Amino acid sequence: MENQNELDLRLFRIWMKATKAVATNIQKDIESHQINNENFMILELLYSKGPHPVQKISEIFSIPSGSITYVVDKLEKKGLVERLPNPKDRRASNVVLTQEGRVLFAEIFPKHVSTISENLSFISNDEKEQLIDLLKRIGLGAQNLEK
Repeated sequence: MENQNELDLRLFRIWMKATKAVATNIQKDIESHQINNENFMILELLYSKGPHPVQKISEIFSIPSGSITYVVDKLEKKGLVERLPNPKDRRASNVVLTQEGRVLFAEIFPKHVSTISENLSFISNDEKEQLIDLLKRIGLGAQNLEK
C-alpha cells in the first residue's frame, strides 16, 4: 500500500507541475494580447460557439450574474461584443461578437492555438489520445467520488 501511495503522490506532483508550466505559458500568450483571462474565455466562446445569452455565459464560466454583466459591459465598451435581442426569449439578450471582435479574435486565436500546440509538442499524437482517455477516466472517477 505504501508503494501505491508514493506512486500516486509522485503522479499527482508531476501532473500539477506540468499543468502549472503549460498554464503559465498559455496565460502569458493571452496577456500578450492585452486581454485578461476572463475576457479571453468569453471571446473564445463567442468566436467558437456563436451568440450566447448572458445567463448562459455566467453558468458556463461560473461567473456571478452581477459580475458577468460588468464583464460584458466592459467588452461592449471596447467594441468587441454587443447585446442583441434573443429571438427565442424577448426578455433576454444574446451576447455576440462585433465585426471588430471577430477580426481581433481571428487574428489572435491562431497564435493561441499554436502556443497550445507548442506546449503539447513533446508527446506524439497517439500519446495525446491516450492522455485524453486517461484524464477523462480520472476526471469522471473523481466526479463520482464527490457524489
